[in-house]
Amino acid sequence: MHVFDYDVLVIGSGPSGQKAAIAAAKLDKRVAIVDRRTMIGGVCINTGTIPSKTLREAVLYLTGLSQREMYGQSYRVKDDITVADLAARTQHVIGRQVDVIRNQLSRNRVTLISGVAKFVDPHAVMVDDGNGRPTKVSAEKIIIAAGTRPARPESVEFDERTIVDSDGVINLERVPRSMVVVGAGVIGMEYASMFAALGTRVTVVERRPKMLDFCDQEIVEALKYHLRDLSVTFRFGEEVATVERHQGGTLTTLHSGKRIAADTVMYSAGRQGLADELALDAAGLTGDKRGRIEVDKNFRTAVEHIYAVGDVIGFPALASTSMEQGRLAATHACGEPARAMHELQPIGIYTIPEISFVGKTEDELTDSRTPFEVGVSRYRELARGQIIGDSYGMLKLIVSPRDHKLLGVHIFGTGATELVHIGQTVMGLGGTVDYLVDTVFNYPTLAECYKVAALSAMNKISQVDRLHDEY
Repeated sequence: MHVFDYDVLVIGSGPSGQKAAIAAAKLDKRVAIVDRRTMIGGVCINTGTIPSKTLREAVLYLTGLSQREMYGQSYRVKDDITVADLAARTQHVIGRQVDVIRNQLSRNRVTLISGVAKFVDPHAVMVDDGNGRPTKVSAEKIIIAAGTRPARPESVEFDERTIVDSDGVINLERVPRSMVVVGAGVIGMEYASMFAALGTRVTVVERRPKMLDFCDQEIVEALKYHLRDLSVTFRFGEEVATVERHQGGTLTTLHSGKRIAADTVMYSAGRQGLADELALDAAGLTGDKRGRIEVDKNFRTAVEHIYAVGDVIGFPALASTSMEQGRLAATHACGEPARAMHELQPIGIYTIPEISFVGKTEDELTDSRTPFEVGVSRYRELARGQIIGDSYGMLKLIVSPRDHKLLGVHIFGTGATELVHIGQTVMGLGGTVDYLVDTVFNYPTLAECYKVAALSAMNKISQVDRLHDEY
């Protein structure tokens, strides 16, 4: 019998690591979690999800953007918005969240070990606390939740001031007058919209012919229209050849020969898993070229007692799904039964305005030759939309004309990431659009969009049915 320091050791304290550690502790296991002292909560809390979403709220408030429908296009809460204004709110939220995480771990008797972990054998890691006193820690089961870092092209010289990645952009010394965003993925578009709202002239460079191609294209077109109204320029089908630093800023040259001058360049070129920093070979594991670890349906790696969860295993790499992966992996590692993660997982994109959806898109259903009907509701037609000054928001329901099941919910506008869960619940419980037609929603609310869109879809379905019966 081996005597281990812990029953379960978790590497990484991000969303997946936290939930894994707490789930194992709830099952009366001896649990420890390893992470750097300055990174409690992982990238999610310190440089990624929470800072960027807090920054977004600060931008919306200070610019008065959401109130301009009422008070005019020149309306602003603060004329000269500084990085200090934005950072104050961000640091407050980060500090509070770190305290919450520490308290949760302590309350559940999870030992927090500060340092960087590397495997020394399949059951043990060496933890370097940076003070020259590495400590060996062993465990019966190990869960890797190490996360990711921004991918950086080797040809680009990042200086953390004028050329930054998506983690470093929150540390800019001032709000730039102009910015080039390289990459029109989720993170790139979130930051592009935030800085555009602040008045920065933003140019988005994307090598693909379009952006956010996994989203409903009508919703994406609405976002593009709104961002162009904020003076965002899009360069699709273009690639960056060089980025040069100059005293007055940066000069980005594209392969097509176009040159773009800007104060700042932000690269959002995907993320790199941290598997390459863990000395996986000592544990009998390997990562792929993007630093990700392959797992089975129970999040178990090729080594039976080692699990991996969160961004380090790749898609979908969302905080929401990572939390559930951590819980399920810990439950399985402790020999407890657990239901599989539900296939319906909402996607939230915190652009300005925000996007959220669950289920299938029109393109996916068309490609699979699945019949559908669409019902749309627009915020400007609702009293609540008028009250909050959102004239561009919309909610789209995709409905099966055969059995009236909801096939997809797609939302653009204020509160999209909250509203989507109503549709998710109806879909998850096997409900139909008839429920949304017959139910009563509070008035005035944005949730009324569901009833309006449901009636729109049902009217179209009924019209087709009548014509079919007449024929």
